[in-house]
Amino acid sequence: MRIAFYAPLKSPTHGTPSGDRRVAGLLMDALRLAGLRVELASTFRSFDREGDAARQHALRRQGEALAAALAADYRARPAEQRPALWFTYHLYYKAPDWLGPAVCAELGIPYVVAEASHAGKRAQGAWALGHEATSEAIRRAALLISPSRDDIAGLEALVEPARILYLPPFLDVEPYAHARRQRDELRARLAAEHALDADAAWLVVAAMMRVGDKLASYRALAAALGAHRDRRWQLLVAGDGPAHAAVEESFAQAGISAHVRLLGALPARRLAELYAACDLAPWPAVNEAYGMALLEAQAAGVPVVSSRTRGVPDVVVDGRTGVLVPYGDGTALGEAVRRLIEQPEERRALGAEAARFVAANRSIGAAAQALSTALGRL
Repeated sequence: MRIAFYAPLKSPTHGTPSGDRRVAGLLMDALRLAGLRVELASTFRSFDREGDAARQHALRRQGEALAAALAADYRARPAEQRPALWFTYHLYYKAPDWLGPAVCAELGIPYVVAEASHAGKRAQGAWALGHEATSEAIRRAALLISPSRDDIAGLEALVEPARILYLPPFLDVEPYAHARRQRDELRARLAAEHALDADAAWLVVAAMMRVGDKLASYRALAAALGAHRDRRWQLLVAGDGPAHAAVEESFAQAGISAHVRLLGALPARRLAELYAACDLAPWPAVNEAYGMALLEAQAAGVPVVSSRTRGVPDVVVDGRTGVLVPYGDGTALGEAVRRLIEQPEERRALGAEAARFVAANRSIGAAAQALSTALGRL
């Protein structure tokens, strides 16, 4: 079966690394692993950050024209080369899908959406156009795949529960398991390269440095760790971006710059190696949908300290693969980090269970099987 794949917020071929691009790529890989032929339908980006009504209307016109052209192109193909199903990833009021519903209506094929969110409070305001388009797309979908239980109630306001499939975040665990088996060698190399104390607890963060929620998380983390700067730990940060200077300033203000090593953006293999060499992954998760970096850390055997918010509990099992604290409670976050710094046996036990949990419950193979079954029914 041939599938047309589309991501209106950010194409999997987009030049800027992000969790969103990563998840889109993983979904395409899982669909291929399920034996489906996946074709990227378009790189058209419908995202409007500012709430600019004129821009949104222009994007709608562009999208409608592109949808008509796509439908015509598909119709001109031999039957076996046409998509049998359209699959849209990440649909919400700032990035509506102007392509999928129209193409599906023209071709008479099922419309499937992964990671859609709906909030009635967006019906009025600067993104009302995108909200209405997203609501209509959700209503039309033959299947809605939700990676977070937190989004399901909003979807059930528009469709019956039978059309919703809960499929938690997943990844290819092998690169992380491979890195974990080389932990001692990787740790020794990093210690030499960055003048690290090999006997201290190593904390790891992997996040882009962007103004907004990511910067807010960095600032909250700096404040939480600043209260425990007298302990023996070091923070290794993988990530870069336009807020780099502001992130550095937050560490300086918290008095922890001496504890921090900024490693810049790392490719996937190096990132897996970094996780595996470390001991703990703390992240406040300010407005985080669920946090792919938290899943990656656990796959490498690193326990997480984060917040009990949105989809984070779909990724981190409190008390089993890490520790979740009340959202926005920086003191609790810092205390949980301090406790695990001082309790290496607990830290290692959580990390071992984290790796087992991800391998058993969050693998790309399990996701491929779930997708194959659900899409086969359509």
